[in-house]
Amino acid sequence: MLSLIVFLPALVAVALCAVPARAGTTVFASAWLATGLVQLGLIAGVWSGLPASGYGFVERYAWIPSAGVSYHLGVDGLSLPLLALTAIVFTATAVYTLRGTDRPKGFVLLFLALQAVSAGLFVALDLILFFLFFDLSIVFMYFVIAGWGTGAPARRAALTFFLYTFLGSLALLLGFILLALAGPQVTFDIPALAEQNPLADGGGYAGLTLLVIGIGLAVKTPLFPFHTWLPPAHTEAPAAGSAILAAILLKMGTYGFVRIAMPLLPASWRQFALVAVILGVISVLWGALVALAQTDLKRMIAYTSVNHMGYVLLGLGAAGLITADDEQARQLATAGATYQMVSHGLITAALFLLAGSLHERGHTYDMAAYGGLATRTPRFAGLFAVAAFASLGLPGFSGFIAEFQIFAGALGAVPVATVVAVTGVLLTAALFLLAMGRMLSGEVRVPDTPGTPRPFPDLDVRELLAIGALLVLATVLGLLPRVLLDVIEPAARTLGELVTR
Repeated sequence: MLSLIVFLPALVAVALCAVPARAGTTVFASAWLATGLVQLGLIAGVWSGLPASGYGFVERYAWIPSAGVSYHLGVDGLSLPLLALTAIVFTATAVYTLRGTDRPKGFVLLFLALQAVSAGLFVALDLILFFLFFDLSIVFMYFVIAGWGTGAPARRAALTFFLYTFLGSLALLLGFILLALAGPQVTFDIPALAEQNPLADGGGYAGLTLLVIGIGLAVKTPLFPFHTWLPPAHTEAPAAGSAILAAILLKMGTYGFVRIAMPLLPASWRQFALVAVILGVISVLWGALVALAQTDLKRMIAYTSVNHMGYVLLGLGAAGLITADDEQARQLATAGATYQMVSHGLITAALFLLAGSLHERGHTYDMAAYGGLATRTPRFAGLFAVAAFASLGLPGFSGFIAEFQIFAGALGAVPVATVVAVTGVLLTAALFLLAMGRMLSGEVRVPDTPGTPRPFPDLDVRELLAIGALLVLATVLGLLPRVLLDVIEPAARTLGELVTR
């Protein structure tokens, strides 16, 4: 089942290679949409059959047995929500792409490839398989940014993205090798390494292993100060590329912390958890403050990702500092961090698709160029307001559930850091309220060419469906959190037990 979920988009991409490019956007995007819907149906089947504990739907075959590498897939309560998020966001992006795009064949083939490797990473239970999917995501996103961005700036942004994240992946590979060599028998199998716990005593070797793995994951997340590749990549990428980059690819970093760094290096994670907390709080404040200073809508949204990923690391770091007897607080912090990954994916994908729709009409991301959009484009204004309130953590949306759990879980272990991080919520509220004040209210103002005013239509049906679906899900998870928490909490409890060994 998991292999079918992972490779279905790749198989469709191979089949579409035979379709002539002149077939047009509708044919290719419709095939992509159908693939996403089938994948969602398969994931729903996995969701209904997930065991109460441990990994479900496990597949394992020898791959490179002499090196301890296997094709090993499995899913649990930490990976299944992100697997579902992947299918949801890619499917919504396919609906959005039905509006039309340049060179649709290449565009859709790249996104189908990205969909396959993203799903693969979240179910990989072998470190080399994880690394393979991790690296391929960098390659495919490089071509998305370089090929569908805006000329030379896009190519520079794509190159910066590739170099930063590829260097991070090399650090990750080094850490994986160090980890595999630490046990009595060389293995890259994640469950086997968790059971063996070869670096249970910590020490310099374990610290070095955590350092290089942490750097590789921090670049991908991205955390301060490894975040500088993110704003230009988002600014130059097409709207669909920005949505996938923020919603899915960034989660590969944070997911790596909960799947690899914490359970496989528990002693070192506890030893250096305060470093994770400090980096998380700095990312929260830095991302919010820099976003507050932006006049470019897309760059502002990009910096809020740094801010929101900082909350994730705060929760995970606090889980390593919470005493062994306070299981509830640790579960709260870990479950909240996982919930935040899903929440951020839904909300930020919607924000980037909204920014893309605005740019298509006004040909600029400069917020000063717009005004009175609530009058001119009420559907856009309504969805943007909902997405903004969801992103700032307003009660009733998924972001509130995630941040509440992180703060509640972390407060006892790191009270000062938690209180400081809460100010990030205020800064995020300020930046989104300012953005709405600039663009949605006041005198109607859109960037028309002098003498030849352009039409400035509101969102069409496909845009409404794509963006609205993401925001509806963010609302459902804000009002009915047990839908997701019932899946996450047992796995979060198991992770806590591994960390406190």
